[in-house]
Amino acid sequence: MGASEIHQYGTDDGWHGKIEEGGEFPPEKDRYHLYIGFFCPFAHRANLVRHIKRLTDIISLSVVRPYPKDGGGWRFPASDDEYPGATADHLFGSNFLSEVYFRDDKDYKGKYSVPVLWDKKAGRIVNNESAEILHWLPNAFNSILPPEIAAIDLYPGPLRAQIDELKPWLQNHINTGVYKAGFARTQEAYEAGVVPLFAALNKLEALLASNGGPYMLGKHLTELDIMAYGTLARFDVVYVQHFKCNLGTIRHDYPVLNNYLKGLYWGSEEGFRKSTNFVHIKENYTKSHGDINPLAITPLGPWPDVEDGVAGDWGRLRVGSVRHPRVLEAAGKI
Repeated sequence: MGASEIHQYGTDDGWHGKIEEGGEFPPEKDRYHLYIGFFCPFAHRANLVRHIKRLTDIISLSVVRPYPKDGGGWRFPASDDEYPGATADHLFGSNFLSEVYFRDDKDYKGKYSVPVLWDKKAGRIVNNESAEILHWLPNAFNSILPPEIAAIDLYPGPLRAQIDELKPWLQNHINTGVYKAGFARTQEAYEAGVVPLFAALNKLEALLASNGGPYMLGKHLTELDIMAYGTLARFDVVYVQHFKCNLGTIRHDYPVLNNYLKGLYWGSEEGFRKSTNFVHIKENYTKSHGDINPLAITPLGPWPDVEDGVAGDWGRLRVGSVRHPRVLEAAGKI
């Protein structure tokens, strides 16, 4: 049964299709269109894979504005020149991302989130779940890619057990941990989010040091690195001040994580840098969360967004940590 047959209209569950040979959504050049916001770490994953697997000429792109957000969801600028880096809806000329959702399901009841992967030929959404897209997109177009690009595997067989073990932990404690702290409505909820977040960062710092870089599991780039990058790139820039995640910073308290981030951003794989737009990131958080930042003032710092000077010898890096007593206590529970 195809995805379109099992999709219930009026759902709030979203779309869970997959691009694959012989499937309902086969790999074809110019058939698919990706909707993202540069601000969103989860949409960042899909666009980063699009760069790493050289799919930028295969999957077209539209980018919503980082603010404002209202009842219709994220807005598209009227033209590609209205807000630098954002684009008009290149398929339909929509004013809001919600209009794209309603083109597939006029009774859709869920969130109008990014990313959204659209099938131009079938005229419907393939998938809007970033974790699923991250898992299958890296290999989805291998049959039409040059062999050297098809060989880039973010879920390699020898590392799958480690990836599967670490992925839920990384998602729960770090990727969503910043939001548990940042969107907390009480002091107790905030502390319940921020303490395990830094306990997890301590653990990640030690893990990276033990594996010796340049990637999380050593010499091979995996989907874990895509997941970690989206949060780490935003950490000092917005999460420290905007989400009150200020028990420490990446650049000061975590030398290994900082070197890892610098290596990804300034490294030979330009997709990390090209897919990162710090203006969109900072203005989204500070100008679309009125309850957190009611005056919508965007801080100028920190500067630079990502430090330079990548250390090649990871063995000489100090392994950092945040030594708050509650963080150290929580570290033994995650």
